[in-house]
Parts: sequence; structure tokens; C-alpha cells
Amino acid sequence: MFSNNYVINKSQKAFLRKLYLAHLLDEEQHNLLSLQKLTLMPRRTLQDALAAFVDIGIEVDFVQQGQRHNEGYYRISTWGPISSAWVNSHFEQIKQHIEMVSESDMTR
Repeated sequence: MFSNNYVINKSQKAFLRKLYLAHLLDEEQHNLLSLQKLTLMPRRTLQDALAAFVDIGIEVDFVQQGQRHNEGYYRISTWGPISSAWVNSHFEQIKQHIEMVSESDMTR
């Protein structure tokens, strides 16, 4: 899955993006702004990916911290059928693969 010669399709890219984001949320407290700065992904892409976590069995909650609706952070409540240990051990490969795919998208 992670060889440099392997070309991934759109649904595989979306799946890897979800694993990548889930790992980030599991490691630190993030909101949309901090995820945007860290990943350089557009806000809408992040919102879509977070909303689609349920498609792969990952449940995420928003923990409110303050009066405003966007003050707080996302937290993984369950990884469902996904092994967080596997994602953790393959995180750098996932990250590199996403970056390679993103670069190829920009050259199109």
C-alpha cells in the first residue's frame, strides 16, 4: 500500500486523510484552525473529512471550551474497527503518501 510506485484513487486518498487526521486528534487537542495550520488543508476539506469519520467507524466529539461555538477541540471517542496502534506505527508513511498525492494534484 505504501510503495512509491503505487497510485491511489480518490477514495483511498480520502481514507488515508481520515487516518492522518484521526491520529492528529488522538495525539493533541486540535480545532479547525490548528488543523488548517498544521496540515495546510482547506477548511472545507477538513470539515468534510471530520464529518465522514463515521463512514469508517471512527467517532469524534467536539469538546466545547468557552462561550463561542468554535472554542474547543475535537476528540476521538472511539476508533471503531480501525487499529490506532497500526495508524500510529505507520503515521509517517501515511503522511508522506498524502503529501505525494497532494503534490501530484497541484501539478494537474
